[in-house]
Amino acid sequence: MQLIRQKKMMRRLLTIIIFLSIMVPAMAQRLIHHPWEGKRVAYFGDSITDPNNNGSTLKYWNYLQEWLQITPCVYGKSGRQWNDIPRQADQLKAEHGDSIDAIMIFIGTNDYNAGVPVGEWFTERVEQVMAGIHEPKHMVDRKHRYPVMSDSTYRGRINKALDYVKRMYPQKQIVLLTPIHRAEFYANDSNWQPREDYTNKCGEYIDAYVQSVKEAGNLWALPVIDLNALSGLYPLMDEEAQFFHNPQNDRLHPNNEGQRRMALTLMYQLLALPVF
Repeated sequence: MQLIRQKKMMRRLLTIIIFLSIMVPAMAQRLIHHPWEGKRVAYFGDSITDPNNNGSTLKYWNYLQEWLQITPCVYGKSGRQWNDIPRQADQLKAEHGDSIDAIMIFIGTNDYNAGVPVGEWFTERVEQVMAGIHEPKHMVDRKHRYPVMSDSTYRGRINKALDYVKRMYPQKQIVLLTPIHRAEFYANDSNWQPREDYTNKCGEYIDAYVQSVKEAGNLWALPVIDLNALSGLYPLMDEEAQFFHNPQNDRLHPNNEGQRRMALTLMYQLLALPVF
């Protein structure tokens, strides 16, 4: 009897082992499936996103396309600023309609370089509004804030752009990326850009422009991936010039390896975000 029981137990154990050998690899494969894999993503931005910019032959979205099979719809253009985002959105809508899954917006370094004033997020005025807590409702004076919608300031541009894109694509995931660190860019005598440790012509460091993108995430209920901090790219150090197009005259545009570092950061950060 003991021998019969042992044989039955061995047969059960063998059945379990065969079941696990078949099911566990399949289950593991499903568990490590990246949520953004195979999706269609639009990329808005400037030269760091622009496929025609020669700072690198591969962009961060090329790597995401290879690693995650993301289909890229790229609208970034060299030299563009936040006030160009509505135009890029219009072009996306005209070419692809609603057939995308998400939008990434990576822009702002040219606003800093051009000296666009940072400005304010809101204007305020006192108005009367009905209120009542544990008392009959009645009219009271309260401050009421209105988003600044203006191309003349950086925050006004962000408000205007995000209001436009969110209304155009209310069901799509929209992700903001902060500008990365930047050092010198000396293209020619008419395009000579100092490092970020100098203020721009309106007296601001790039920090204010990076911080504004972070604040925009809270104001407009959008996730922010802080490439400024998380990518590790710091071209003000000679040791890190290797990640940029040219250590002598272009530490603004990441080269292939710099773009790859940004893509690695994005790939892991996107794991925490739903696509839709």
